[in-house]
Amino acid sequence: MAGTTSSIFSAGTGYQPLAERVRPANLNEVIGHAKYLKEGSVLRQQLEAGQLPSLIIWGPPGVGKTTIAKLLAQTAKKNLSAISAVTSGIKELRAIIEHARLSDPGHVLFIDEIHRYNKAQQDGLLHSVEDGTIILIGATTENPSFEVIPPLLSRCQVLRLEALSGEDLEQIIQQAIKKDASFNKKMLRISGIGKLLQLGSGDARRTLNLLEICNNLLPITAKNPDISEEIVERAADQNALLFDKRGDYHYDTISAYIKSVRGSDPDAAVYYLARMLAGGEDPLFIARRLIILAAEDVGNAEPYALSLANACFQAVHAVGMPESRIILAQTTTYLAGCPKSNAAYSAIDRAWQDVTENPTLQIPKHLRNAPTALMKREGYAKDYKYPHDFPGHFFNAPYLPSQIKDRIYYIPTDQGREKALKERLEQLWNKRKKK
Repeated sequence: MAGTTSSIFSAGTGYQPLAERVRPANLNEVIGHAKYLKEGSVLRQQLEAGQLPSLIIWGPPGVGKTTIAKLLAQTAKKNLSAISAVTSGIKELRAIIEHARLSDPGHVLFIDEIHRYNKAQQDGLLHSVEDGTIILIGATTENPSFEVIPPLLSRCQVLRLEALSGEDLEQIIQQAIKKDASFNKKMLRISGIGKLLQLGSGDARRTLNLLEICNNLLPITAKNPDISEEIVERAADQNALLFDKRGDYHYDTISAYIKSVRGSDPDAAVYYLARMLAGGEDPLFIARRLIILAAEDVGNAEPYALSLANACFQAVHAVGMPESRIILAQTTTYLAGCPKSNAAYSAIDRAWQDVTENPTLQIPKHLRNAPTALMKREGYAKDYKYPHDFPGHFFNAPYLPSQIKDRIYYIPTDQGREKALKERLEQLWNKRKKK
C-alpha cells in the first residue's frame, strides 16, 4: 500500500494522452496558481517546514487539481493513495485508513470528486483527518461550502483554483511541445492558436488533447507544419464524443442542452441530457443548471417551474445515478414544455445597472425603519400607509427614490401565468397603464 496510487496517476500499459504524458514533474513546473504554489507562498512555507495540511482543492476541470495533489504529496515526501468518489466505496476507504493507522500515519489520501460522497461517507473521514492518521486532499468542481460537510471542511484549507488564462495555456502548450517526443524536432507553427485556446475553454487537459489530435492531422511530409484554425476545428469535431467519454466538461453540449430547453424543444433537450449523462457528467451539475434556467428562462410564466427544479436537485442528491436520469428527464421535459419568460432576469439586470450607476440614491423616508425617537423626529416611517388597510390591499404610494420614481424594471410578458401579473400591475400603477 505504502507509496502506491490508484489508476488516477498510474501510467498503465496502454496509450496515454498527451495531457498525461506531459504532467509537471514538480511544483515549479506547474503553470498558473502562483498564489498558492510560488516560492514563499504560505503553502510552500508549510511544505518546507515538513507540514502538509489537509486540503480541499476547488476549481473547474482541467486546471491541475489532480496534478497538484500528487506533487504536494511528493514534495512533502508522503505516501499517497488516490481514489475517485465516483467509483470507490466504504470498503476501499476503510482499507486505506486502516493501513495508515497501522503503519503509515500521515498517509495522503486523495479523493477525486469528493463532492460525490454523501454525508455518511464524509463523516467517516472526520476522525482520521482530525487525529492525523491521514492527510486528506479532496478535489472538487463544486463549491465546497455546499458539498462538503462543515465539520470536515473546517479541518481543511481550501485552495480556490481559477480557470487558466490564455497566457497560461499558451505556456502549457509550449511546454508540452518541448517535452513530448511526438513533437520532437518539428518546427511547428500554430496559426490557429486563438481557436485552440477558445475551444480549450480554460481547460489544460482539453487543450492538450486537442493539440495532440491537431498534430496527428498534419501531413507527415509537411516541411513547415502549421496547425491552422481549420485543423483545430476538424480536431474538435473528431474529438467531440471523446470529451464526453472522458467525462470532461463538454461546454458545447451543456450549451446545446440549455438552449434546447429555452427553445421549448423537449426532444433535443432530453437527447443532450442523455449524451451528458452517458459521458459521465455530474447529475448535480445538470440539476443546478435547471434551477438557474427555471428562474432565468421560465420565470413567472410558470412559477412552479422553480419549485420543480429545486425538488429535482434535492431528489438527485438523495437518489444518485442511475435512477437520477429519470428525475432529470422529467424536469427537463417539463421545463422545455413550459411557457417562457425572461422578464425577471431582465428586471434584475435593469435594476442592477441603476444601482451601480447611482449607488447613493436615498430611500424615501416613509419607507425607512424608525426604531428610535430620534429617527421618528427625522421623519422616518412618517406617513407610511399599510396596504392591507385599504381596498384591494393596495395603496398608491411612491416606493422608489424620487430621482427614479417612474422607472419600470419588471416588464411582464403575456406568456402563461405571467399574463395575469401584467394585467394586475397595469390596473394598479398609472406608469404601467397601456397608452
